[in-house]
Amino acid sequence: MANDFNKEERVAFELIFEGFEDALVLSNAVNKYSTDSETMARAGDTIWRPQPYIMNSFDGMDQTDNFNAKTQLSVPASLSYSKSAPWVMDVKEMRDAMQEGRLGDGAKQKLASDINIAIMDIAANQSSLVVPVATAASGFKDVAKADTIMNEQGVPMYDRYLALSSTDYNAMAQNLANREYLAGKKSLTAYEAAYVGNIAGFTSLKLDYANTIAAAAGGASITITTANSGANAFVPKAITTSPVTSERLNKDNRFQTVTVSSTTSVVAGDCFTIAAVYAVHQITKKSTGKLKTFRVVSVDSSTTMTITPPMITAQVNPIEAELQYQNCTVTTKSATSAIVWLNVAATRINPFWQKGALEILPGKYAVPSDAGTSVLRGSTDNGIEIVFQKWYDIGTMKTKFRLDTLFGVVNLAPEMSGILLFGQT
Repeated sequence: MANDFNKEERVAFELIFEGFEDALVLSNAVNKYSTDSETMARAGDTIWRPQPYIMNSFDGMDQTDNFNAKTQLSVPASLSYSKSAPWVMDVKEMRDAMQEGRLGDGAKQKLASDINIAIMDIAANQSSLVVPVATAASGFKDVAKADTIMNEQGVPMYDRYLALSSTDYNAMAQNLANREYLAGKKSLTAYEAAYVGNIAGFTSLKLDYANTIAAAAGGASITITTANSGANAFVPKAITTSPVTSERLNKDNRFQTVTVSSTTSVVAGDCFTIAAVYAVHQITKKSTGKLKTFRVVSVDSSTTMTITPPMITAQVNPIEAELQYQNCTVTTKSATSAIVWLNVAATRINPFWQKGALEILPGKYAVPSDAGTSVLRGSTDNGIEIVFQKWYDIGTMKTKFRLDTLFGVVNLAPEMSGILLFGQT
């Protein structure tokens, strides 16, 4: 017979769940994609999510030669985070009902933190727009640089978020406090509550933790080829064919393996530009006049590394897919184009993103309710489920409790998310 919950425990679970939802600040700032449990189980908990189409347009009435097939790019998204917070209480400890509540509250806080950290890790490690600022955080002008790089590259101007470390957030609040030219309420709130709010087109969020990035140690002599005949030209493809089995598989076009002169001291997370490789507006394909920023995703050998985004230059007899997804242009092609590192000093990472770039995938456990364990479930407004279980062991007179959640996080569009780095002198 199952160990049933008494009324006090049901009320406690409701309070735990309410607090859990309140703590999921970052999950409300990203999109949600609901998964079907049976489909995910059969697909190994991975589903391919489509990236936004980018289309071409042409002049004139006669479009006879322009009816070309379009390429739909997609990204693998997995339910890769399985988080649990277990604890045990004996029959003496359970005489104090408040202890159970405190343990449940702590478990709830940890799971909410796990979800927030997962989102921040993906945003900090896979975002490709890089805004280095020489000085410490000072306010509007810093965030406006993030707004500018997004606008110039065609990122939608709505639903933008910026997550700042407490140090940088409070520095911005200090800059806003007691400013006579601001609305009184805005200035007073910044002073009294260290609150920044909306700034330069972003909804700002304060983090009680932040990822960090070390100073790049790769040196100034590393080069990469941007020549027409070089090995680093990238052509987007929806499908790739295995050379061994001829099996057709989806291709992840967010990343590119490039060959460089050396990867000595280069590490994942490093940020860089390439000489004469300029960003273009994703829709118009016009050059922004500013160098394209890239991130190192992994170092694969002494001369190869994986980067994001890929260099799609459409510079040599481009096919339709290259014209669709071109993201940069090369003004001076060279077999030895210089790589310039942007993270010149260790600092905190402040991610920013357009809501459509990041996605959370809530998952569900098929926990049986008739196997001797009491089970309660609840889902947040954005679909994240937590499962509360209780099981009593008559042999030890101890009761085991656990809170569990299953979810995935994916960066669908690294070119719609970025990082703001202060102190880069």
